[in-house]
This record gives sequence, C-alpha cells and structure tokens, in this order.
Amino acid sequence: MATEKLAHRKLGTGGLSVSAIGLGCMSLSGIYGEADDAASEELIRHAIDLGVDHLDSSDMYGWGHNEQVVGRAIKGRRERVVLATKFGQTQNPGGRNGVNGRPEYVIQACEASLKRLGEDVIDLYYQHRVDPSVPIEDTVGAMAKLVEKGKVKHLGLSEAKPETIRRAHKVHPIAAVQTEYSLLYRTEAEETRETTRGLGISFVAYAPLGRGFLTGAIQTFADVDGRRAAHPRFQKENFDRNRALVARIEAIAAEKKCTPSQLALAWVLAQGDDVVAIAGTRYKKRLEENLGALQVTLTPEDVARISAAVPRGAAAGTRYPAGGMAGVYV
Repeated sequence: MATEKLAHRKLGTGGLSVSAIGLGCMSLSGIYGEADDAASEELIRHAIDLGVDHLDSSDMYGWGHNEQVVGRAIKGRRERVVLATKFGQTQNPGGRNGVNGRPEYVIQACEASLKRLGEDVIDLYYQHRVDPSVPIEDTVGAMAKLVEKGKVKHLGLSEAKPETIRRAHKVHPIAAVQTEYSLLYRTEAEETRETTRGLGISFVAYAPLGRGFLTGAIQTFADVDGRRAAHPRFQKENFDRNRALVARIEAIAAEKKCTPSQLALAWVLAQGDDVVAIAGTRYKKRLEENLGALQVTLTPEDVARISAAVPRGAAAGTRYPAGGMAGVYV
C-alpha cells in the first residue's frame, strides 16, 4: 500500500492533512497487555511506510514512556509524520488521574513532551482532559502562546463538551476535537460532532473499534483481559448484550466480504469528510487489516443499515468506570 494511495482528510482549516486512518499509540505502553519497545518502534515505522502519517500519543500513556517510544521510532521519518500528543492528566497513585489545565502547567507539560519526543515542535497538541477548575479560556490562551513560540503548530481538545469547544475556539482556532466514537458509543459524540462541524473543526474518533470489541476477536467473556476488564462494557453483567450487538456487525461484514474491524472503521469514516479515525494496535497484521477499511465502500443504505443494527445507546454499560466518566464530556 503506497503512501500516495492512502486517503487523506483535512484537520481543521489551518492546512493540516492526515491519513483518514491514523495510529493511536496508547496500546504500545502496556495498556492492553505487555508491549515490547523494539516491536512497537518497528510497528510505527511500518505504519509510516504504509502511508499512515497521523500518530497520536499522550504524556499519560505510560507516563512519558509512549512519547519516548514514538520519538525514537520517527527519527529519520519526522517530515512524513503529523505528530500529535496530549497533556492535562496527572498521575495520582492509588486514585484516579488528576487534571491540570493551569497556564503555567501547560508550558511545563509541553516542554517535557518535546524533550521525551526528542523534537522541537509538536504538530497537534491536545488538552487531554478539561480541567473544570480552570477557565478553558486560560488553558487555551497558554496553548496559543506555545503556537506563538513555535513549539506547537495546531491545537486540539479531547473529551470536551460543545460549550467548552465553542469557548475555546474563540480564543484560538481549534483544529481537532478528539472523542471516543464507535458503533458502541455515539450519543454525546454525535452532539460534539455537530458542534465541531459547524465551527470547521475536525473530529478525531478514538477507540473506533470499541477497545477491541468490534474486531470480533473477543468472542467470550474469557477473552476479556488487561485494562478491558475494568471497563463496564466488558463486565459480566453487560458482556452478553454487547457481544450480541457485535454479532450483528459480524454478519453484515461477512456479506460485505470484509472483516468486522474494517466495517466498523468504514462506518466511522462514512460519517463525513471531517471525521478521521485513530485505531490502536500492537500488531502489524491488525494495522494492515485496519487500513483495508479504506477499500470498503458503503452506500448510504449500508450506513443506515449498520447504524440500525447497533442503535444509538444500545450498548450496555458506560464506556469508562465511574471515576473516568467524571472526566469526560466536560
């Protein structure tokens, strides 16, 4: 799969363009099972060689580890990559993560990320979680100063609600808003997407495969492992209902002669040209499978049928445990 053949979409209105399917790098820091750094770096380089130029990291993925892995992997390939990372979550041993959106912290966090990445500039810098104790205008004002200093090129928000997005965008143009979005999680994400679309902001869908549920690889409750076990949608009382929803996607995928992952990703991308997906994986085979979604053509009728197979709000259980839910859509 050559670089020039991989579909690209714009991020915002500032001239940024990325592959329609990017690589979410979180799983390369032991989130869903052990990850080998050398293999992770090789995976990132393989993705770039296949034409994937959108790499998404965060300072809280392995608390710095992920940015170091990404930084090493892109050496010699930096000009072929749109490098995105995030700040705002803080480590709180024994409890749920904290948040920090104070202006002075924004500057400190960016400097630390640049050092770990071994780079001079970040292409797309997100506030990972909104700090409700700090006006969004203050946080984004500090982020805008990073743009002025040449440390950052474009700004983004993650898991921000529509009103927060509107307020932020008045301070400095926001290129992208990142929100969990898949067939299994739609309601608030689609409200967010209406807002971003109206403002000319692109929508970056993370966890587009429902943290692996929509791949079809998780067939029984015994297949649930790692961090997934803490997520309500994978817990015993919700598993069977959600597995039945995935079975509907598997059936349509079989008709379309593609994999469930490819169908789920194609459905996300069919929501509009302002939508891009970042799918995470540790495996080259899965990476290549995911990119195959770009070859899946869905008619409007197909999209409607898939949407009806897994209606909005049909999934059982929240997408994060209670503590995590308190930090999203803020």
